Amino acid sequence: MFVNLTKTMSVAGQIAPEDLAEAAAQGFVAVVNNRPEGEAADQPSEATMRAAAAAAGLRYEAIPIDQSGFPMAKIEAMSAVLDAAGEGRVLAWCRSGTRSTNLWALAEASRGGDPDTIVAAAAAGRYDIAGLLPTLRKLAGR
Repeated sequence: MFVNLTKTMSVAGQIAPEDLAEAAAQGFVAVVNNRPEGEAADQPSEATMRAAAAAAGLRYEAIPIDQSGFPMAKIEAMSAVLDAAGEGRVLAWCRSGTRSTNLWALAEASRGGDPDTIVAAAAAGRYDIAGLLPTLRKLAGR
């Protein structure tokens, strides 16, 4: 259900509130909801997911990614989550896991991560982000 990209970062397609208790049991310390509120009729509300995360003892952040893309403010917000988690595990989700993977990759590069290693980690999780490589290189070099 959760796709491990690194030892500290995993992504998923839409999860249910009860999956957050499982995430806590697996050692996650923070979760990130990358879906805009009301994106689909069948997705749990942000309030429901936030409450389930709190009940499971997880830090919860909402960084919704819509058709406008990945502005720097959202990349910085994801970087802050990763920084705050330290060596703790983070789980991010969206509809399919793709936006979450892309946002993680951009944030990781902005934190100095190696772009080729980031692309390889995503590929190991079956997410092809090779098209982001020029942007990752630019972010890693800032």
